[in-house]
Amino acid sequence: MIQSLLIANRGEIACRIIRTAREMGIRTVAVYSDADAKALHVREADEAVPIGPSPARASYLVGAKIVAAAKASGAEAIHPGYGFLSENAEFAQAVIDAGLVWVGPKPSSITAMGLKDAAKALMADAGVPVTPGYMGANQDPAFLAEQAAEIGYPVLIKAVAGGGGKGMRKVDNPADFADALASCQREAAASFGNAHVLIEKYILTPRHIEVQVFGDTHGNIVHLFERDCSLQRRHQKVIEEAPAPGMDDATRQQLCAAAVRAAKAVDYVGAGTIEFIADASDGLRADRIWFMEMNTRLQVEHPVTEEITGVDLVEWQLRVASGEPLPLTQEQLAIDGWAMEARLYAEDPAKGFLPSIGTLELFQLPEHIGRIDTGVYEGAEVSPFYDPMIAKVISHGEDREEARAMLSEMLEDSAIWPVKTNSAFLINALDHPDFVAGAVDTGLIGRDGESMTAERMPSEQALTNAAMAMVPRSLQAGFRLNVPDVRSAPFLLDGKRVDVALHGPGTDEPAPAMLVAEAGAVWQLTPWRVEGGTGGAASDGAILSPMPGKIIAVAVAAGEPVTKGQKLLTLEAMKMEHSLIAPFDGVVAELNATPGAQVQVEALLARIEAAG
Repeated sequence: MIQSLLIANRGEIACRIIRTAREMGIRTVAVYSDADAKALHVREADEAVPIGPSPARASYLVGAKIVAAAKASGAEAIHPGYGFLSENAEFAQAVIDAGLVWVGPKPSSITAMGLKDAAKALMADAGVPVTPGYMGANQDPAFLAEQAAEIGYPVLIKAVAGGGGKGMRKVDNPADFADALASCQREAAASFGNAHVLIEKYILTPRHIEVQVFGDTHGNIVHLFERDCSLQRRHQKVIEEAPAPGMDDATRQQLCAAAVRAAKAVDYVGAGTIEFIADASDGLRADRIWFMEMNTRLQVEHPVTEEITGVDLVEWQLRVASGEPLPLTQEQLAIDGWAMEARLYAEDPAKGFLPSIGTLELFQLPEHIGRIDTGVYEGAEVSPFYDPMIAKVISHGEDREEARAMLSEMLEDSAIWPVKTNSAFLINALDHPDFVAGAVDTGLIGRDGESMTAERMPSEQALTNAAMAMVPRSLQAGFRLNVPDVRSAPFLLDGKRVDVALHGPGTDEPAPAMLVAEAGAVWQLTPWRVEGGTGGAASDGAILSPMPGKIIAVAVAAGEPVTKGQKLLTLEAMKMEHSLIAPFDGVVAELNATPGAQVQVEALLARIEAAG
């Protein structure tokens, strides 16, 4: 058995591998860039080695630095994680040439499956059904346009060396083909150094289904059933589940048998994924499911397979790399229940899913149910240098509905701030009628994503509860017989005014601000402040009380000229002073404020008449 292991990756990937290695008694070595000096994977490893600047291309993706770190730390083996290095045949060979154990497939297998066109040809020869299309060497634009017309629109242009949704374009009609091809080739060349493309028939009701396969050095290859990864945004997986909804036993047997044939065709060792595209317009049928590509690594979504099979796939990787046979035979593997995984990202769906970076001042995920795989902690930094995924939230239930409801509950119980997350978006996706029904295709978010990303507000009760923790008892004193004690006042919710109903007596120790966490989203509620402002409708010169309070000073008199920005009066509320100022040059045309007077929200305190 391997005794020491270097993990050539970061974040939740590294933490996930460290967890299993520790349980197996294997010493772990982490590598880290400048940006990751305080990262969770650095904390959890037995040893950590710095490998250079923050950008991944200058640290995590430099194979020579990884091998040198392994040598310097005395690591016996290198696990590439499940990032780019895991599918780099040259890096795999460099690890082997350095006399280290490579925890992954043979470099020849990586090479064989690395180019989509060659892989599809190999699969076709092995009797694995492939998507109708053109994958030849002729890259002349006119010729490719002819092939697209012969295949029939819509078609999908794909970079042969692509991945992660890059170098991929859907084309609906011939007039758009040339521009889409040029765009796809430019992106492919920039991302992968290879502008070569293939053309595939675009499936109108596509399902993305993949099969987990595993091989050892003794000639054994098994499958661990399928996963459905159809809920996608711009070709990026959002929620994955296992098994696939609507998959009957006969179709499953044929699909998984095809996946095993695919793995055998490249003499596969270790964990891999055979990805298929299904035309689900008439349900899932074996004759309408085609090979798409093979990923020669452990996938991000592997936890759902672990949950329904009860196996630890990282443990299997380490045992196979140590020369052991697979722990279980095909006959010993079975599906138990249903599992779902959501990718929780530090991103803002309301702003086009832009990454949200910064310090995780609040980072709370449920601990009592489900499974959380994460690479961050409260107080950690979300860096601009790396993928913004901060956790995988995984549920397991007796059936699909139980797994779905549990995953939604887990996301609803999350609270992360001030970094924005896609938690509310994920909850909305889980609640979408088509997802609930298991009728998911890869275009669902493209069609209905606007409803899933709509900004929401916290409930009135949540706002009231938060507001009352900031209201001094003195401001809520008194009551009227047989009349509910209900008042309202303006507050700032993430900097925007919101009127909140106030109930009850207030508190003796008011908080300066409160976080409102509800349904996976977090907002900050603060007292209304008019620092540098006028309060109320300043544009017409009306100076309104921004909230209930007491006037403690009046600096002007009726008829007195004032200049823009001049202090008019001071209001005391929530144990803070708020200065109200003139919005423009003019004259105090009306003054309704006297020191010591109590005023209500939006009471007209003064009115400024513009000069000239």
